Amino acid sequence: MGEQPIFSTRAHVFQIDPNTKKNWVPTSKHAVTVSYFYDNTRNVYRIISLDGTKAIINSTITPNMTFTKTSQKFGQWADSRANTVYGLGFSSESNLAKFAEKFAEFKEAARLAKEKSQEKMELTSSPSQESAPGDLLSPLTPESVNGTEDERVRPGTPQHAEPRAEPSQNALLFSHSSSNINKHWEAELEALKGNNAKLTAALLESTANVKQWKQQLAAYQEEAERLHKRVTELECVSGQTTVIKSQKTELNQTIEELESALRAKEEELEGLKAEVESTNDFRSQKDFLTQKLQHTESMNQALEARLSDLERRLQSNQQQREAFRRSLRQLLELLDGKLFELTELRDALGRIIESS
Repeated sequence: MGEQPIFSTRAHVFQIDPNTKKNWVPTSKHAVTVSYFYDNTRNVYRIISLDGTKAIINSTITPNMTFTKTSQKFGQWADSRANTVYGLGFSSESNLAKFAEKFAEFKEAARLAKEKSQEKMELTSSPSQESAPGDLLSPLTPESVNGTEDERVRPGTPQHAEPRAEPSQNALLFSHSSSNINKHWEAELEALKGNNAKLTAALLESTANVKQWKQQLAAYQEEAERLHKRVTELECVSGQTTVIKSQKTELNQTIEELESALRAKEEELEGLKAEVESTNDFRSQKDFLTQKLQHTESMNQALEARLSDLERRLQSNQQQREAFRRSLRQLLELLDGKLFELTELRDALGRIIESS
């Protein structure tokens, strides 16, 4: 099945400055996804985070790791394999507490997995250690070649009870048996010497081969370490498929939201363009009305000047009429006086006529 994400959160990622060992250096420009992964093939837990396609965290959880809360929203842990210290800045205290809880949980799980692995190694190594002595060549002894004292037939001692022979015949049989036994032991000794020489040569050859095998083993170990690092890098990239998919989904959602916002902005822009066009129409109308107003004002000023002139002429006419009226009154008064004088003169003439 490979690695599967079992818990994910978002945080700002930092690493300790390798030069000062004091200052924090940000490895992400914004909050990224930080996930716990479980590799069921190797039975290990890892913390992995990607910034785009770059792995900024690839830390295997071991039983001796400790996650420390340094503030309400910041925590850190040291990774001796990566020779660095990672720091995470969370958006809330609850996210930090949840991440620390998961860290302790997976740390305990890593400890139990390590203990089980050690127990399995001890169980598999115990039968091989017990069977190893049996695989070695046992030392050659006379008992192993010819049997034990009980199994070996003693010289001159028959296995079955036979009738006692003559003394001379028994002595002849004993000497013949002794010579056969001596020849047998000499042949066995020669065979043992030959085997010993072969074993010595094989031992020397094995010693030389062991040195060569050690060199080959060191080369194989270096190659295996290089391949393991390469596999880890590939697993880091391939194990993030789900995280990449989730990030891709988030990015697609963000793109859709931005596209919808862009469409809304374009519609708003079209509306603003229409408003600008209407504003231009209003401006042209305003300019026309302004010109018309200026023309009207100029006509109004001309009419006001004409009205003022007419008012002045009217006032002058009124003054003339008033002067004419005054002169008419004076003339009437004068006529009245003259008429009165004529009337008196007529009366006087009438009286004179009457009296004469």
